[in-house]
Amino acid sequence: EWDRPWNGWWGEDPPFHGPVYVLTHHARAPQPMAGGTTYHFVTDGPASALARARDSAGDGDICIQGGAQTINQFLAAGLVDEMRLHVVPYTLGGGARLFDDVPPLDLRLIHARAARSVLHVTYRVHKPR
Repeated sequence: EWDRPWNGWWGEDPPFHGPVYVLTHHARAPQPMAGGTTYHFVTDGPASALARARDSAGDGDICIQGGAQTINQFLAAGLVDEMRLHVVPYTLGGGARLFDDVPPLDLRLIHARAARSVLHVTYRVHKPR
């Protein structure tokens, strides 16, 4: 059971200003916030979350955010068209790895930009026809 209040890390007015679909194992009612953001908690996997996001976005873009486990689920299911990585040379000593349990991908570099302490890269996930 969900045993505590939750309003995200941004307080009462998150920066999204639209629907946000959160992958979770704990079902709960949608959480409306100030500024038009409503968190919807999805318990039936990434494909369902993406379908709901597509319905909400219409012709707009959809951004998948999360840690390695979330991104790996979407990659393994073939649900990613473009991927932006922000690589920082900092070793934490542990944690989940990006690309674990993901089948081989054909990633095509479309943009790279280096800054003082970070490398920003954008890849297109090429899908054979």
